[in-house]
This record gives sequence, C-alpha cells and structure tokens, in this order.
Amino acid sequence: MAAELAVTPCSPRCPIWLLYGIEPKGARPGTTPGHCKGKAHKPEHLGIGGRRVLVSRKWSNKSLSDHRAERTAFVRQLLDRAGVQPAYAVDDGPFSWETTRPGDSDVPPRTVLLLHAINQRSRWRADYDAAVLATSDAPPDRSATRDHAA
Repeated sequence: MAAELAVTPCSPRCPIWLLYGIEPKGARPGTTPGHCKGKAHKPEHLGIGGRRVLVSRKWSNKSLSDHRAERTAFVRQLLDRAGVQPAYAVDDGPFSWETTRPGDSDVPPRTVLLLHAINQRSRWRADYDAAVLATSDAPPDRSATRDHAA
C-alpha cells in the first residue's frame, strides 16, 4: 500500500505529479519530484479513511439527496418493470417526527429496532435481486466449471 501511495498524487499541489511530467499547482523551484510532505503520504496514516478524490457534487452539481432520489427512482422503475411487488409498503405521506428520550414507553428496545432494520434491508435486497433476475435476458451463468458438467 505504501509503494502504491508513493506514486499516487494526493492533491493538485502534490509534488508526485512531477513524476508524470505534470506541474502541480503552486510548484516552486525547490519542489522535489515524488516527495510529498502531505499527511496522506505518511506511513502512520495509511489505511485511514478520507477523501482522496474529487467529491461528485463538485462536478455533477447534485447534492447527496439528489443522488439518493435518483437511486430510489431507478429501483422503483426496475421493480415496476419486473412486476415485483415490494414486501414493504412505501408510504411517502406526511409524517410528524419527534426525537425519542430515554425512558419513552412507546419505543421498542434498540436491539429490536436494529433487528427490524436488518430484516427490512434484507427484504429490500431480495426484492431488488428478484427484479434484476426478472429483467435480465438470460439467467446468469454461475457454473464454476462451464460446459464441463454434463
């Protein structure tokens, strides 16, 4: 990982660009090709998450809720095309949200809420997979031996 990072630029100002013949932003006469002092190139920070690429809203002009709405519309269209009825009822109606407080008697325990969320997510995935299979032309070839089993 460190060897790959040594040749991967971390920003537009990174001196590693000089290895590829590209002058980085703000280059000075003392800039050494391939030697970046940035935090992203330090070995003690390897594997720590962070943005190393351009954020999509800067080039697509879409917010996260726009991306989420597009994905939702795509999945709903796929389910409709495949004729798959979701195992859950979609209710986009008006809701009144309020935060819960410790000791609320009408709120189930956290473990129950988590198990319900996991179950719901697995049902959604099963519906989506069924829709993908129903709309694909041919069944996927999952044979590990290809034409050898006869």
